[in-house]
Amino acid sequence: MIENDILAQRFEANRGHLRTVAYRMLGSQAEADDAVQETFLRLMRAGTTGIDNVAGWLTTIIARVCLDRLRERKLRNEVPVDAEVENLAGADDPERERLIADSIGVAMLVVLETLTPAERVAFVLHDMFNVSFDVIAPVLGRSPTATRQLASRGRRRVQGEVARPEADRARQREVVGAFLAASRSGDFSALLAILDPEVVLRADAAAVEASLGRPSGDMPPLTPEIRGREAVANIFRGRARNAQLAVVDGDSGLVFAPGGQPRVLIDFVIENSKIVELSLIADADRIAALDLKF
Repeated sequence: MIENDILAQRFEANRGHLRTVAYRMLGSQAEADDAVQETFLRLMRAGTTGIDNVAGWLTTIIARVCLDRLRERKLRNEVPVDAEVENLAGADDPERERLIADSIGVAMLVVLETLTPAERVAFVLHDMFNVSFDVIAPVLGRSPTATRQLASRGRRRVQGEVARPEADRARQREVVGAFLAASRSGDFSALLAILDPEVVLRADAAAVEASLGRPSGDMPPLTPEIRGREAVANIFRGRARNAQLAVVDGDSGLVFAPGGQPRVLIDFVIENSKIVELSLIADADRIAALDLKF
């Protein structure tokens, strides 16, 4: 009982911050309150043993809760920009004053609704709350480099550069399409041309385990991290014949989906028309958590 009281006190000390984070993520006061309550329940279940920074831990937990809700919202095609903001009472209303002080109104919420869930989480946490990409990356299940790319794209859209993110996405699709064509045909030179010299391939544990279960005499072994374009090109040469183009959290990617069931994803980070990072994802839970279209 005493431990629960301490946990409750620590939570209350952070409630205002958590509600602000959730409101900027979700754009709805009611949903923000629900997310805060869910975060409290998770805290009570988990405790704080071994947690040095309780405020930081709570911020990442509420970010995960909000990300799940944003993804569910996308599936339902909902756009719950909070009408309560427009209909608040006069200037003496404390809630209205708080929202004005937060510098986020309906116009900002409308823009944030144009972002993918992953872009929104990356942008809000980094640009509004100064959370590092190293901390945000595990929330999104992406690398820090990929998370930085998501935040950058979200930032440009929020700043009004709508055409540039769309141009970026078009160029990304072009690069991923060229990678797929080169991999399918086994064109080693074409693969090298589209990979950055310092490209890194990261494979999750499920992907590594699956590769060990299906050894191939002419295919290099898959490890959690492979660096350099020659090594990465060698992995994918002639190996993507059954892959198809997909959209993964708003990014162009590849999916292996036998029978229509996604089994493996390849997520890309592209800079200056070169692939600088690939993530090979085979973990079923991670795949299920992503916003995937193919």
